[in-house]
Parts: sequence; C-alpha cells; structure tokens
Amino acid sequence: MGCTGGGLDLMRSQDAEGVMVMAIDDGFDVNGGHQVIMATMREYIQRLEKAELHVHLEGSIEPGTLLEIAPSLSREEVMARYEYATFGEFLKNFGWVARHLSEPEHYAIATRRLLERMEEQNVRYAEITLSAGVIRWKGQDAGAVHQAVREAAKGSAVRVQWIWDAVRQWGVERAWEAMELAAARGGDGVIAFGWGGDAANGPAREFAGVLGEARARGLRLVCHAGEVTNAASVWEALEIGAERIGHGIRAVEDGGLVRELVERGVPLEVCVSSNVRTGAVGSMAEHPLRKLFDAGVAVVLNSDDPPMFHTTLGREYEIAAEEFGFDEEELAELAENGFRYAFD
Repeated sequence: MGCTGGGLDLMRSQDAEGVMVMAIDDGFDVNGGHQVIMATMREYIQRLEKAELHVHLEGSIEPGTLLEIAPSLSREEVMARYEYATFGEFLKNFGWVARHLSEPEHYAIATRRLLERMEEQNVRYAEITLSAGVIRWKGQDAGAVHQAVREAAKGSAVRVQWIWDAVRQWGVERAWEAMELAAARGGDGVIAFGWGGDAANGPAREFAGVLGEARARGLRLVCHAGEVTNAASVWEALEIGAERIGHGIRAVEDGGLVRELVERGVPLEVCVSSNVRTGAVGSMAEHPLRKLFDAGVAVVLNSDDPPMFHTTLGREYEIAAEEFGFDEEELAELAENGFRYAFD
C-alpha cells in the first residue's frame, strides 16, 4: 500500500519482524538520468548537518516502537492508527498513541528510538516537544518522566533540548498547569513552552497570560498557528509573543503578514508532508514552501510527527529539492536556519 505525494510514492511494507518500513519509488526515468541526479542530491542531503526544531516525541513513535512499549497490542490495531482521513482523526490517533506511554521508561524508549533515527540522518541538534498537558492529564509524575527522557538522551550524538507544551483545546486552566510543569524544569533541559493541538478550538489570544508568565520565568515561546487556521491566527501568535511559529503556512495569504515575518525575523517551522497528510494543503503542488522562502521568510524544515506522516527530516529535504526545485545552496540555507533559529 502506498500514499502518493506530488508524484512520489511512499511504499509501505514490513520487515522480517513485521515492523513498518518505508521506501521511496520516485518514478524517474533511468534513461533520462534523473535517478543519478537525485541519488547525488540525496547524498548531499545526507551530508548536511541538520537541526530539528519541530518534532513531537509522542508523534515520533514508530509502530515497532509502540509494540515494544505495549506488546499487548495487536499489529493490526497499531498500524490502523497510522492512517487517517482528516486533521481531527490524526489528533485522535496521536492521542491514542500517547496514552500508551504509561511509564517513565516508555518515554525513555521513545526518546532513544527517535534519537537513533536522527543520528542516521546526520541531525546534530534537536528541540523535542513533549506534551506536558497530556502528562498532567494522565496523572503521571512529570519529574520522573523528565528524568527518564534526559537520561535517555545522554548517550546520543544529538544534542537535545526540550519544549514542553499545552493542549490548547483543553482550555486556559490546564495550560497554566502545563506551563508550571515546564517552568519548574527551566534551565534543566526544558528551554521553551509551546501550545499546540487544535488551533481552531483554542485561539492564541486566550493564552496571553499563560505565555506572559512563561516568558517571565525564562522560557522561550513557540506557537502552532496558520496550519489549518487562517493568517489571522499567525498575527495573534505574534501579538502574544511567539518567537517561532509552528507551521505558519497560511501567512502566505496575507502580504502584510509576510512582510512582518521578514522584518522581525520570525521563523516558520514548516512541515511539508505533515501539511499534505493532514489536509492543511490540498496537495504537494499547492504547498507554499517555495513562495515563503522566495519572499524572504525564515523557513526551517521539520518532520513534525515523522512516522505518522510517513516521512523523515531527510525526506523533507528531498521533497524540497524534488518538488520545489531547491538547489544545494538553498538546501544548505534551510539547514543553517535550523541552527540559527534554535532557542539554545
């Protein structure tokens, strides 16, 4: 079974142990030399040192890792959660996966597996988002979870900082609770506070007080906006102090907003495959990555929830080259942006 994205097929199969793996069928004509060109570009992308600023730990869990964490699950029910038709269904599946992280060691396993994948892709630095709101909702010991993921990251070649975030559709009161959990660990690996989830059911302005207090307590600020909502949501995020925008692609609909982003140097954490898979854009061809980049907006490529979107960070760079014509110099600029706009 494959999922199509702009002429590329991600063919999903199972390895000898039945774990989902993905291979790319690019459909290029060998006689035209395209395979040779893209093989060279992929080698170049692999050599690029990269940073990942927008990746959710819970959404990074591959089917095989979930079966390792929760062996009582059947392979069929796990695989079904990596398919969905709408953004709402994706959020439900994300939550279903996250609920199976019931022990600190489960978070540690997820961290180790994610960092192993990052090392394979020459990722040198990562700011990994962990849902403090979900930890609080599950009644877990946030300190024990924090200690587990910090210990799990110590052996990795990837330098890691953490972003703890709130689930915006759960309301302001729970956002305050999540912020307190994050602020208590500021200076101990938690570098920023974010708010994600369903932006349509949690307008940014409602969280101004929470974000102001997070900033006062030394945390940097990042906000999901302009993904499945409009450009106005990006304006709101800027108004309440967001230093980076998660997604933000709807900014392309407002020339004044694009100029504001350029003038203020506020980066967009762009996740192309995510946007296509969730229906935030209708197709790969409609994605505004190239328009935003050419307009001078600071763009950082990210994978978001890689196995749930059947991608990797390296694959996002390949898509930039294959679908949007980014050359080596431009890809290098995207990679540099990952380090330039890191909070650390």
